[in-house]
Amino acid sequence: MSLKAQLEAVIYAAETPITTEQMVQLVKESAIADGAVDEAAVKSRVRAALEELAADYSGPDHGIEIRQVAGGYRMSTKPEQHEMVRGFARSLKPPVRLSLPALETLAVIAYKQPATVPEISEIRGVDSGGVIATLLDRKLITTAGRKQVIGRPILYKTTKEFLMRFGLKDVNELPSMEEFEKLVAESFQAELIPADDAAEARETEPLQAEEVAESAAQKE
Repeated sequence: MSLKAQLEAVIYAAETPITTEQMVQLVKESAIADGAVDEAAVKSRVRAALEELAADYSGPDHGIEIRQVAGGYRMSTKPEQHEMVRGFARSLKPPVRLSLPALETLAVIAYKQPATVPEISEIRGVDSGGVIATLLDRKLITTAGRKQVIGRPILYKTTKEFLMRFGLKDVNELPSMEEFEKLVAESFQAELIPADDAAEARETEPLQAEEVAESAAQKE
């Protein structure tokens, strides 16, 4: 991969403006392997590549540009495209915000589907009836008929909306339980999953994500 392509990828992925020094440190090893004699030479190459990138994106065929902001570089939409982008942003669905109990319940359904409320509650160790209503309301799950046992409880499965929200082609692309646990932990650290409502907050203490994963695996 060329140096310019590496820098482009880094700037695109960065959540905040990334400085020249940060980029130098990121590409230093590959640049030296490619012939740069020392860090000063790497810095010179990085600056030259940044200038080329900025020039490439400044053309009329690009709707975004690379700008220097707050001492670093970042990608942003060009001013002439702002109105179109605002209109698009208003059409987007709001992000899914789920509590830990809702995420646990959704995980059990995703990996064990179709599943009934008693089966889900047994795996989680708490009653999951109230959380099911939340997931139905978010259109992340739907009914899948009734299980042919005494009482004929309703079966639940994930929906197309679930696949779209989580960027999956189908349920075969679900991450492992360990990966799911990591995603939940990262989401909470980023404060992206506030409590859903008071009803869910009144649930008894839920199992930790690792315990839920282990229990779900044992039930399969």
